[in-house]
Amino acid sequence: MEKKILDRRRAGLLMPIFSLPGKYGIGSFSKEARAFADFLKEAGQSYWQILPLGPTGYGDSPYQSFSTFAGNPYFIDLEQLQEEGYLSEADCAELANVSESQIDYGMLYEKRYPVLKKAMDRFFEKLNTPAGQEEKKAFQDFCEKNSFWLSSYARFMEGKLPYPKEFHEACQYFFQKQWLSLKAYVNSLGIQLIGDIPIYVSLDSSDVMDNPSLFQLEGGRPKAVAGCPPDAFAENGQLWGNPLYDWEKHKETGYAWWISRMKHCFTLYDVVRVDHFRGFDEYYSIPYGDENAKRGHWEKGPGMDLFHALRKALGEQAVIAEDLGYVTESVKKLVEDSGFPGMKLLEFAFDSRESGDYRPNTWTENTVCYTGTHDNQVLKEWFLEIEDADRQMAADYVGKTVEELLAMDYVDFFIKLTLNSRSNTAIIPYQDYCHKGKEARVNKPSVLGCNWSYRFQKEDFTKEMAEKIRAFCEESKRI
Repeated sequence: MEKKILDRRRAGLLMPIFSLPGKYGIGSFSKEARAFADFLKEAGQSYWQILPLGPTGYGDSPYQSFSTFAGNPYFIDLEQLQEEGYLSEADCAELANVSESQIDYGMLYEKRYPVLKKAMDRFFEKLNTPAGQEEKKAFQDFCEKNSFWLSSYARFMEGKLPYPKEFHEACQYFFQKQWLSLKAYVNSLGIQLIGDIPIYVSLDSSDVMDNPSLFQLEGGRPKAVAGCPPDAFAENGQLWGNPLYDWEKHKETGYAWWISRMKHCFTLYDVVRVDHFRGFDEYYSIPYGDENAKRGHWEKGPGMDLFHALRKALGEQAVIAEDLGYVTESVKKLVEDSGFPGMKLLEFAFDSRESGDYRPNTWTENTVCYTGTHDNQVLKEWFLEIEDADRQMAADYVGKTVEELLAMDYVDFFIKLTLNSRSNTAIIPYQDYCHKGKEARVNKPSVLGCNWSYRFQKEDFTKEMAEKIRAFCEESKRI
């Protein structure tokens, strides 16, 4: 494996774990995940970018998790549990008959946890036998190593699900055991994993329960919450509702919580993308209880003080700064001072509402470029949906007429435009390579329902598609 990350001309694919094909209602750390890693290798890719892996709460969003340290039990591969003797095929029969095209989170909540409970009960039975002593030690070591978050998370989840604390600890053991095994396999192919973390944590989380002094709370309720101000995309702004950090308290502790968080992340991922990076420069504070973000105001964040502390504790690490949206001069300076690559989106390049300059000719080497992210419309639909003036802007930029673009394979044309940019790293959502339509969009911000549910099918991963991607990346010198 190369030690240097993100400073060479390489490419990767964006593929959420939940979007992988396979049985039992949701993508998981299954044989299909390893098959996707093989596909990445065949396609000449260097990176697999995923979305946050935490247990999801309200709205099923991976950006609103019950814990910043825990993993989503839905991603535990049930077939591996069968192979280890903790489940039978009959135990999973009801889950085997559900749709493989869309995720039904309500169904998973009702049906998957009882299956996991059977497996964990058998796991604890095995630990009390001579044959289970090696696994018992591995479980005890896991609990000890993760004691700084695990037991409190398990207590927190006891209030969410009618299962004992040890069940939640065992789920986390299997989650991490399976994930690290998958990561080792992916890394053995010369591919690195890009993880993703939200800047904020959910109010309904063990993080807030454990560390109330680190947040702007009063009587257990937030004084103010996070979001974004009104702009051309959202006239009322965005009201996320996350509690805000008390950065002075974090500073007093030497940023110990953030150091623990990032250290944990780098045991799980090779690269960490930090969402809403501008919040470290200035964060938007909205009065708690407001119905929208209009009355919010900007407050000063920790700036480089936090990153100096992280570097001192953890050394140089590979971080991607999600610096999209309205970017002030001070945000640009923070990204520059940190040395982390920022992000560039092709879909933002031809949006007259966007104040930043995202034209590909302005992208520098120390950036990570995308056609779009999980929050954007798929490329095929995007070009049809944008305003006529923006479509004309794109046509003028590439020296063609709108009619010429519409008549040709404009999806591959824009993918190549992204890959041929100067950015060291290019990540393309797999939906775009497949020319998927709007049904394949992962998330529509500020809209509840129907998000985070799209899944690929096994037939989407063909030798011809791998060869096409490899050819695109060879042409753009990203192999």
